Amino acid sequence: MTPIDGGCVPSRPSRSARPTILVLLLGLTAYTQAQPPELDYLQHCAGCHREDGSGSARNGVPDMRGILGRFAASEAGRAYLVQVAGIAQSPLSDARLATLLNWMLPRYDAAGTPEDFIPYSAAEVANLRRTRPGDLPAARAHALSQQAGSNAAPNTPTAKETDTP
Repeated sequence: MTPIDGGCVPSRPSRSARPTILVLLLGLTAYTQAQPPELDYLQHCAGCHREDGSGSARNGVPDMRGILGRFAASEAGRAYLVQVAGIAQSPLSDARLATLLNWMLPRYDAAGTPEDFIPYSAAEVANLRRTRPGDLPAARAHALSQQAGSNAAPNTPTAKETDTP
């Protein structure tokens, strides 16, 4: 700090400190972009859904264990998983969200995840994040009924969902 008119303002870093600062900033950027999905889950999801995915019924946070895979079995369910507030409004990139969802499905519902599950792509996540249903509980019920009903949709994203934005 250097005094100016009775106050202090930050001084410029010395020439020897500049390379260190640059290396630290580049390292931080690389770390935040290359973080594994387990850490993204802990940082962005576990606060509400808990580390084990059990959620909190008392607080209206659903248990993901043993049910998450049911959503992956229909187009409406795939959309719902991306459009819930915690995912749709996440600061994570579309690619990191796709990776996170693809990690969560077998982690919290290996038995329920369809054998023919097609992993989310960044393009599909980007397209689905653009809109959110006005009534999420109704969208959840519709997604689950679509999977359970006789007119269950195939477990493939539509061409529109896989097109690049």
